[in-house]
Amino acid sequence: MVLAYIMVRADAGKEREVVQKVKSLPEVKDAHIIYGEWDAIIKVEVKDVEAITAFVIDKLRKMDIVKLTSTMIVAE
Repeated sequence: MVLAYIMVRADAGKEREVVQKVKSLPEVKDAHIIYGEWDAIIKVEVKDVEAITAFVIDKLRKMDIVKLTSTMIVAE
């Protein structure tokens, strides 16, 4: 399994909506609104790196309220 944290920048005022939507996805283990440069952090666990790519491109970035993402894959 591959664990990753994805930082999300959302449309203004849509932070809660992003977190609520992603929490219903099977890949998402946890999601929170955060303060700072990013609006939310999502913890994702999938079978391989290709599945992370598919999650980010096919699910997360297709949400109209998501403006930008940055993915960090856990090394150990």
